[in-house]
Order: sequence, then structure tokens, then C-alpha cells
Amino acid sequence: KRQVSTQSTWGSEKCVINMIEVYINPDNDNLWEESEEKPDTAENLQQATKLLKEVKDPRRREILEAYTLVASRNKDNLEKALAKFYEVQSNDKTPAPGGGEKTDVPCLVGMSIALQMLKQTPKARNHLKRIAKASYNPDEADDFEKGWLLLADINIAGGKFDVAQELLKKTLQANKSCGRAWEFMGLIYEKEQSYRDAADCYENTWRLMNEADPRIGYKLGFNYLKAKRYVNAIDVCQKVLVNHPNYPKIRKDILEKARLSLRP
Repeated sequence: KRQVSTQSTWGSEKCVINMIEVYINPDNDNLWEESEEKPDTAENLQQATKLLKEVKDPRRREILEAYTLVASRNKDNLEKALAKFYEVQSNDKTPAPGGGEKTDVPCLVGMSIALQMLKQTPKARNHLKRIAKASYNPDEADDFEKGWLLLADINIAGGKFDVAQELLKKTLQANKSCGRAWEFMGLIYEKEQSYRDAADCYENTWRLMNEADPRIGYKLGFNYLKAKRYVNAIDVCQKVLVNHPNYPKIRKDILEKARLSLRP
């Protein structure tokens, strides 16, 4: 009976943690990225803060608390989050498996995201390199994924496409359904003007996001156009415009050009 009770307690705690994570990042975006349409997060973060009291595991609670500060995108809060991640890391006395120095992936990822948002990319990169070298732990799958994606993003920005691709391959090996990894892979091919390969990657992202994200629809349509796949370009533009009739530029930049290119 005790075991059932413990499992049900953990199950309900896991539900609470999932709810908090949804409040922190409702669209499952890369937290460090500047969003074109910044929704008002205050109400969501208030709800997340209320739910934190129900998380019994102190370490997990403190990490989530730091993420609520990160999600506010406020400079002072980002500094506070950074301090909290450092504190949680310092308080973790569990030994590293097999001895040696322990790599606290959840804290290092949190720090790196905060540092990247504070425009301290070199410091973020140093933490992320440790994650890239760490042995993969399926129990921390989400944290590894975030760390690999952020390091790939930093490398893409620095023109180090080969390094970024290796990280993205690692991400997709762990999770073939990671839409952001496919998106970054598409971005690399697009920058290299390999439009057919880029379109293949963006197709995966578009499908994994249920053909709902107009930004991905635009990227996919653009690469179809460049790859001379005009019918596909028209099709994806029409899907975007059904749900987002005023989505900027897609009609003029892609749809009209694709239609003109089909004319004899």
C-alpha cells in the first residue's frame, strides 16, 4: 500500500510540475529567443508561482522558481535566477556517477539560458560545452535537449555550422520529434543555399507543430519557392493564410511569386 501511495504522490507532483512548465513556456519556444509577439506573461507566471508551493522536492522547486524569473525576461530577475541556479548547484552534494567532477545539467542549462538572455554568450557557451561533453542521462532528457539546442543556436550565429549540425544530430538521435532541432537544421541548409534540404527539414518541423506555426509555414514556403517547388509553396501559403489571414509578407513574398512562376 505504501508503494502505491508514494507513486500516486509522485504522479500528482509530476502533473503539478508539468503545469508549472506550461505556465512558464506555454508555446514551448526556445526561452532565450527574442519573440516577435511577446505575450503578457505576468498572469501565467503568477499561476506558476502559486503552484510552486505544491512541489515537495526542494531542488526541483528551486530550479522551477528560477525558471519563472527567467521567463519574466526582466534583467534584475535574470540576475536573481542566475544566483539561484548557482546556489542550487552548490547545495547539490550527490556524488558524480563513477567519481570525478559532477555535471549538474539542469542548473548549467538554466544558467546558460539566463546568461544568453543577458547577452553574456561566451559565459553561456562555456557552461554548454560541459553539457555537450557530459554522458547522456535519459532522466534529464529535456535539459540535455535545451542545452544542445542553445549551443547549436550559438554556433549557427557564429557560422560554425559543422559543430551545430553535430549537436542537432545528437538531439534528434535522442528525440526524433524535436521540431526545434529540425528547424535549426533547416536554417543551416538555408544559409548554405541548399534549399531542397532546408525544405525537407522545415517539412518535419511544420508537421511536428501540427501545421499551426505561421513562422515555420513562411520558412517552409520560402524554401519551396527557392527549390522551384511552386505547387508545394502555394499549398503551404494557403494553409498559413486560412488561420492567419494577415500574416505579413507571405502573400506577396511567396504566394504571388509561386503563382507567377507556374504560369506558362
